[in-house]
Amino acid sequence: MKVVTFYKYTEIKNSEKFVEEHLTYCKKLGIKGKILVSNEGINGGISGEDKKVEEYKKKLLSYSEFKGIEFKDTYSDEYAYRKMFVRVRKEIIRFDPKVDGKKASCKLSPKKLKEMLDKKEDVVLLDVRNRYETRIGKFKNAIELDIDVFNEFPEKINKINGLKNKKIVMYCTGGVRCEKASAALLNQGFKDVYQLDGGILNYGKECSDAHWEGKCFVFDRRVSIPLDSTKEVHPISRCDICNEFSDIYVNCKNVECDKLFICCKNCQSRHKGYCPEEIN
Repeated sequence: MKVVTFYKYTEIKNSEKFVEEHLTYCKKLGIKGKILVSNEGINGGISGEDKKVEEYKKKLLSYSEFKGIEFKDTYSDEYAYRKMFVRVRKEIIRFDPKVDGKKASCKLSPKKLKEMLDKKEDVVLLDVRNRYETRIGKFKNAIELDIDVFNEFPEKINKINGLKNKKIVMYCTGGVRCEKASAALLNQGFKDVYQLDGGILNYGKECSDAHWEGKCFVFDRRVSIPLDSTKEVHPISRCDICNEFSDIYVNCKNVECDKLFICCKNCQSRHKGYCPEEIN
């Protein structure tokens, strides 16, 4: 199955009508995924047979609002999503205080970033993702902001105020969060700010796993993927129960808990999928 993620900040005047029509189209096409739509744009991911996914791409590009939208392709052994959702949101990525995603910083191509890192240029890599994402994979020596949800990013900017005169390249999974995060940094007086074009997924496609360690967290049934599927990936994170190296995320078997935690295969078998709090 092909898995595609995409986003675009663009004005959608009647998002409710678009959502209703788009959901009907997606179900008829036979794809599965999750798509969020607001007056500020679209943010989503779908999965399905190659032919159907390519048909979907053509459909989306037929709208003038989505002209030039970029798709990040990966693959899965099965549908990466269980159902097909298309929903209206106030924002495609929640962010307070509000910033204009269309006033983001300049984009840096994956190949240009790799070249800078190869040459060991004086550049700060800033990871704007959540803590559970950075645990299992990140660029080497990148700064992490230790956030639970992206909406915490503005209050964490003070942690990097001393870097206002540095060249900063920020990154996220596909790029949608960096649009708003980079605009927020520029508003706070940071001068030399860039965002990785297409995010980690695009970097992996163009540059393999150079300067990267671990896996990339993804928001679908796969949970994580390697940047280079031809290479064996050594985990950088450890099991939350036994502390052995592992990058396997599971949800606690107790549905009332449902905590997302890292658990090696041995501990999954031994503790039946329960998190550390449940087994103590």
